[in-house]
Amino acid sequence: MVVMAERLMAEPNRLHALADFGARLGAAKSTISEDLGLLRAVVERFGLGRIETVPGAAGGVRYRPVRTSAQIRALVERLCARLREPGRVLPGGFLHTTDLIFTPSLAEEIGEVFATLFEDVQPDAVLTMEVKGIPLALMTARAFDVPLVTARRGGRVTEGPAVSVNYVSGSSRMVQSMTLPLRAVPRGARVLFIDDVLRGGGTARGVYDLMREFAAEVVGVGVLVETEHPADKMLDRYLALVTYHGGGAAGEGLVSPSRWLVDAGGGGGLGGAVHRR
Repeated sequence: MVVMAERLMAEPNRLHALADFGARLGAAKSTISEDLGLLRAVVERFGLGRIETVPGAAGGVRYRPVRTSAQIRALVERLCARLREPGRVLPGGFLHTTDLIFTPSLAEEIGEVFATLFEDVQPDAVLTMEVKGIPLALMTARAFDVPLVTARRGGRVTEGPAVSVNYVSGSSRMVQSMTLPLRAVPRGARVLFIDDVLRGGGTARGVYDLMREFAAEVVGVGVLVETEHPADKMLDRYLALVTYHGGGAAGEGLVSPSRWLVDAGGGGGLGGAVHRR
């Protein structure tokens, strides 16, 4: 059971054939099925996720790193507590989040929360912008077992032909560009956009324009932090975990759990795109 649990949890959402477990462990399929039943019960009892069996010749078993409502709320409250530490607000009013985003264990937790909240959309790829969104998007892609795709501010000759679009930043109102290699996203793909901060929503809006060039669909937008200002965002539907209201007298971030978490109680199954209000 330990060997099966390690393999399933090391590769979330990946389908494993029962015959492969049997061959590796030298056990009959019936024994493997019984052990998986016990493992499933333990995982569900302790809120460790969900183990699913897929019937049929091409079926098998897979682990989904689903977080409970209580676990999501606890993580967001823990993030808020860290962001309220003195000295978090940088000159210009920017909130320092890099140390949290680049902590692997915390990034993994956040990625699994996004995978839970966007579970219904089942993306084919997770997209982010360089640089700070990469750890969160990578862990989200791992939880879904899909590729990570990174859009850049400028192209790279080593990535071959690319598509570029211009967009207007929602906060500075400056024209910027994002570039993605032609081979990065297949036509018709379902793409989930994950980023660290959403201010005016210009970058996310630009992602929609970029994906139209690939005939791909943006099925959701998830961000770690949204800023309270500007109040008028350039997109209506997205999901943020934390709202940043500004800086306090001691340089701490004035933050709170996003309103959807308060209103909905932090439950999952939100269908991929959540209205900001």
